Amino acid sequence: MSLVKPFRALRPLPQHAADVVAPPYDVVDTDEARALAKGRPLSFLHVSRPEIDLPDGTDPYSDRVYAQGAANLERLVHKGVLVREQAPSFYVYRMRVGDHEQTGVACVASVKAYEEDRIRKHELTRPDKETDRVRNIDALNAQTGPVLCAYRATDALRALLADAATGEPLLDVDGSQQARHTIWRISDAATVARVERELDALGRLYIADGHHRSAAAARIAEARRKGTGAAPDASHEYFLTVAFPHDEMRILAYNRAVADLNGATPQAFVEAVGRVFDVAPSPGPVEPEAPGKLGMYLDGRWHVLTLRGALPDDPVARLDVSLLQERINAPLLGIENPRTDPRIAFVGGIRGVAELERLVDQGRAAVAFSLHPTTMEQLMAVADAGRLMPPKSTWFEPKLADGLLSHVLD
Repeated sequence: MSLVKPFRALRPLPQHAADVVAPPYDVVDTDEARALAKGRPLSFLHVSRPEIDLPDGTDPYSDRVYAQGAANLERLVHKGVLVREQAPSFYVYRMRVGDHEQTGVACVASVKAYEEDRIRKHELTRPDKETDRVRNIDALNAQTGPVLCAYRATDALRALLADAATGEPLLDVDGSQQARHTIWRISDAATVARVERELDALGRLYIADGHHRSAAAARIAEARRKGTGAAPDASHEYFLTVAFPHDEMRILAYNRAVADLNGATPQAFVEAVGRVFDVAPSPGPVEPEAPGKLGMYLDGRWHVLTLRGALPDDPVARLDVSLLQERINAPLLGIENPRTDPRIAFVGGIRGVAELERLVDQGRAAVAFSLHPTTMEQLMAVADAGRLMPPKSTWFEPKLADGLLSHVLD
């Protein structure tokens, strides 16, 4: 079975794209979604975060919320804001922020390939978040949040997508965080076949962001196989994906802040860290430029921490997030499980080191650490080894938009 295939996208008409486009459902909370959607009745947030249309305090996981999302999606289709493509297509999807640009392909990826580990994972999922996406897909009968994937870059596929990204785009719109989203449709049968062959020849994809969405799609497929005995190429056997070449993707650091020093004084804590890392004061904020170096903000001062000796050979142990967890957080700060310990906060790199200073200076954290971003090569090495990364190891930026391309489950 092919790794991916074209699909009949549900997408906005060009004149409505700016009114529909929305950030991913999981990067905004209810209050932020309500504020962003205020005065924007066509915003896709009414579909992805439908609790904003219900009274304050409504449980976002109630049956009422999923039904509201389905009704809102149906309304957008009925009004002609969203239209369904007549023929299966691939889509060139370009994101641009400032001087950063990445160009990939929107498609639907095989659930079977996901189950066979040809679409590789690197994170655990939380059952509650996974079930939320299952209920969302089931209620909408559509996948509306694309999974962000990566593939090892090839010259042939890069050239093919560049040729397709000429002429008037299908959609061209500004999204959140100053990102420009530009989409071209690939509908010519010969080009569609070539894109499918090139993608299938890759042999594998890597999930970058969207582990809960892909896991939920697999659960939907399993349930519908039992219920209908549908054909292997049924729409529920695929999930919405945008895949980019690995060398164009941008990962920002996922920094950490910890509420207290586990009973130590600042001076004693610096001394304890100094038994594991070389510690040097820094005149300003530290944004590490290489693996094995960390920044530490404590008591109003920045320090550079440099690992003694070589990085471990193990693909997980050599990650900076692992070095911090195994050599400082667990033994010195008593944080044994960062997934569940409320004393640790994860600070997405888009907020920068200034956010770390703010948390410590305001007394909301006692110490904060800046990290070198995980690289795509590191991510792929972990996935290829069948291993899992520590929580919050990667922050991909820019984010894909919701509402521009959706996959209907026929």
